[in-house]
Amino acid sequence: MQLFLISGLSGSGKSVALRALEDSGYYCVDNLPATLLIDLMETLRKAGNERIAVSVDVRSGDSVQQLPRHIEELKRQSVDVHLLFLDAQTDTLVRRFSETRRRHPLRDTLSSMHFNDGLTLPECVQAEREMLADISNIGHRIDTSGLGANALCAWVKDFKDVDRSGMTLLFQSFGFKKGIPLDADLVFDVRCLPNPHYDPALSPLTGRDAAVIEFLEHNENAQKMFDDIRNFVEDWLPCFVADNRSYLTVSIGCTGGQHRSVYLVEKLARYFKAQQVLLRHRELIGI
Repeated sequence: MQLFLISGLSGSGKSVALRALEDSGYYCVDNLPATLLIDLMETLRKAGNERIAVSVDVRSGDSVQQLPRHIEELKRQSVDVHLLFLDAQTDTLVRRFSETRRRHPLRDTLSSMHFNDGLTLPECVQAEREMLADISNIGHRIDTSGLGANALCAWVKDFKDVDRSGMTLLFQSFGFKKGIPLDADLVFDVRCLPNPHYDPALSPLTGRDAAVIEFLEHNENAQKMFDDIRNFVEDWLPCFVADNRSYLTVSIGCTGGQHRSVYLVEKLARYFKAQQVLLRHRELIGI
């Protein structure tokens, strides 16, 4: 049996992720208390279901804290378990709740605990983040800040299709002006390199376009930056593998996430092609 667990912060896109898996043929259960997970899997095993996706989060109360223990138990039963943890910047989550006019699921609970009916939305988000801290560390994280539903579905399907017999290297470009990705394991700042944005002919292009590639290929510092990042990842990759990680997310940022970071991520992905590699360009959604 294969089980995909979806968890994460309220408003981060868990329902979208679950629908993407349902569209891919998974039997899906939303908002399941963690204490029922073992029994559910046994029931579905008897029913002949082989591919299951379950959402478990703070809506099920304190039982969510038991999720790591249940995951280990299922692995001992030879269930192929994978946890996808969705996160987003606090201001993004606050904006999403404000736009939909929904109440945070922890608001009433936390307000009664603090004897305070005026608990703010950012305080609820922070409390939820702390409650899920242990779970976020055992799954593959996706920062959904700025992601639309279609882009998130595509990323979830990429995650679903990965061969998990070895580590997957995920190279991600981003723009610092929109914040550092929450899901990054390693972050490299390449804003010191010449910026094609200031060339009128290159500004509307991206790091995937031949003219931008040529511009950076002929820059000595850009090539030295590539060599240094490549060597760092190559030297330390065995240690991350020995730490039993399934994913290593290497995020490379420039100012806008359009040129320099995209160019380097593409070049690194080609260099490490013998390893299983995923590519994400956070600021080039839809490309």
